[in-house]
Amino acid sequence: MLEIKNLSCRVKGEEENILEDFSLKINDGEVHVLMGPNGTGKSTLAKAIMGHYKYEVVNGDILFDNESILDLDVSERARKGIFLCMQDPTVIEGVSNSEFLRTALGEVTGEKVNLYTFIKDMEKSMEEVSLDNSMLHRSLNLGFSGGEKKKNEILQLKLLKPKFIILDELDSGLDVDSLRVVCKNINDYIKDNPTTSLLIITHYPRILEYIKVDFVHILKDKKILKTGNETLAFEIEKEGFTGVNIMTGNDRNE
Repeated sequence: MLEIKNLSCRVKGEEENILEDFSLKINDGEVHVLMGPNGTGKSTLAKAIMGHYKYEVVNGDILFDNESILDLDVSERARKGIFLCMQDPTVIEGVSNSEFLRTALGEVTGEKVNLYTFIKDMEKSMEEVSLDNSMLHRSLNLGFSGGEKKKNEILQLKLLKPKFIILDELDSGLDVDSLRVVCKNINDYIKDNPTTSLLIITHYPRILEYIKVDFVHILKDKKILKTGNETLAFEIEKEGFTGVNIMTGNDRNE
């Protein structure tokens, strides 16, 4: 579904690359985890995949369904089915949650959204992610707690129905109960859409207690240095990135 080939990326206007010769391949239905020390480029990768305007690809390519998406803007990538659950979701004052989602759904499907069906689906999804219906009419993320913002991201996911999902530090700012709720909804979504692929960016393996993963990658020195299974993530938690030999082990993405 997604293939990143020898990607070098940096912030526009900067000289030093944040990612250098980075490669990763994610097939349909796979769940991958990307871990690494602070400042190694994990969130930069997410933004590069989405086409964030502040980042430029210096070299390499990003293929989605075997087609390069480098020339596509953010909205075009979203229409293809790529979704980013943001680490710190944007606040948009004056635009209600329902207005935002209805507009986004119409943009993704290219069809006029039936108001009755939309409200019915949205209320059902809000109940499943434990959000009060009053948040339908509140400005997007304005005054939301950290947990409410993340649940709202999952609400968007459920309604927009993407096929490739990036979770950028989903567990940041979530208590145990909220993490359990959002992970249950992600698992239910994957079960209903088995070809959906996930890229989970995280510092800690806590989320792996709720979501089954296929591969764990360690990002350091601007590229993936080691790939393993979930055991690698728990080893990192116990020993730290400096305590684990990340120069050994199988990396199928080289």
